Amino acid sequence: MAKQIFINLAVTDLKKSMDFYTALGFTNNPQFSDDTAKCMVWSENISVMLLTHEKFKIFATKPIADTKTNLAGLFSLSMDNVEAVHKLMNDGLKAGGIEPSEMKDYGFMQQRTIEDFDGHTWEIFYMDISKFPQQ
Repeated sequence: MAKQIFINLAVTDLKKSMDFYTALGFTNNPQFSDDTAKCMVWSENISVMLLTHEKFKIFATKPIADTKTNLAGLFSLSMDNVEAVHKLMNDGLKAGGIEPSEMKDYGFMQQRTIEDFDGHTWEIFYMDISKFPQQ
C-alpha cells in the first residue's frame, strides 16, 4: 500500500465545512464518510478528515484547540502556477473562507493564506525551484 497522509480536523459544522473544502477542489470519498466525518481527498495519497467535535474527541488525547483564536498547525497546498493559487483562493473566499494576510512573494514562491470556518489555516502556494536563491 502506498504511503498516505490523512489530516484530521475538528469542525463545528460538517456540511458547511464539506462545502468549503469542495470549493477548494477537494472531492468527497464516501467510503470513509458518515454523519460524523467526511473524508475530503486532495490527491491520491492526501486526504483531510473533517470530524465533528464529538467524533474527534474519540481519537484525541488532549482538549480540542480553539483554532479561531489559536494556531494549531499550518497546512500547505502546492499549485501548478500562480493563476491556480489565485483561482483556489477566490473559490475559497466565495465559499466563506477568510484571507488573514496579504499575498507573500518570496521571489521563487508566491503564497496566499486562507482560513476555513473553524480557523484551520491553509497556505496555498506556487514554487518555481529554478528561482530558488543559490548559496
